[in-house]
Amino acid sequence: MHDQAVERALVAEIEDEYRYVGTELEVFHYAKNWKHYYRRHMREYIGSEVLEVGAGIGGTCVVLCEPGKKRWLCIEPDASQANEIQTKIDDGRLPDCCEVMPLQTAEVPAGEMFDSIIYIDVLEHIENDAEEIGFAFRHLRPGGHLIILSPAHQFLYSPFDAAVAHFRRYDKKSLSAAMSGYDLECVKMVYLDSVGCLISLGNKAILRSTTPSWGQMKFWDRGIVPISSFIDRFFAYKLGKSILGVWRRN
Repeated sequence: MHDQAVERALVAEIEDEYRYVGTELEVFHYAKNWKHYYRRHMREYIGSEVLEVGAGIGGTCVVLCEPGKKRWLCIEPDASQANEIQTKIDDGRLPDCCEVMPLQTAEVPAGEMFDSIIYIDVLEHIENDAEEIGFAFRHLRPGGHLIILSPAHQFLYSPFDAAVAHFRRYDKKSLSAAMSGYDLECVKMVYLDSVGCLISLGNKAILRSTTPSWGQMKFWDRGIVPISSFIDRFFAYKLGKSILGVWRRN
């Protein structure tokens, strides 16, 4: 692990360089049903040494980093959020295998290699997504997995997407296009949360909300996600407000 004093010094150096503009992380931090649902779809692809890109405040790490992991590196360019992750590591709310670096993917040292690289609701924030995949590819071991979860369907793009600086929402074609040119084999591509897709369409057409409230999130996570997790199978995972893709490096 990297010395904590060095990590905090690095955080201070970039403090004024990047700050995440969204405000939804605290709200979605408590979306436990949703996090456990997508974990079931990706856990078999999460290896022993993991790079989580855009780790935010550590809400995903606490769910996905299960016992037995050797290393879980969170990179988060927002200084305040990186500091929050470090605090959670220090006080034991995140496992001992976790560490945080205040970096973007392009700044990860060249020799760092991982079994799995994870983007959870991150790639849509990156303007040049194909270039970002190139950075990730160079840090992925042969046989390792690139795992991406993102908002689905551009027709669902809403004031909320704009408010949190989403450049796009993905479908299977556009997400696959970002992988072209790299020796990556798609092993899984599914849509999740079919009922949430209809809720999102209603939000765009009627509510036009830019920020989900705690009540809306709780209703969705406790009421909608369990229903979606049951009926998504009947739609053969062809309908949903989120898209999950997994690629293996050859």
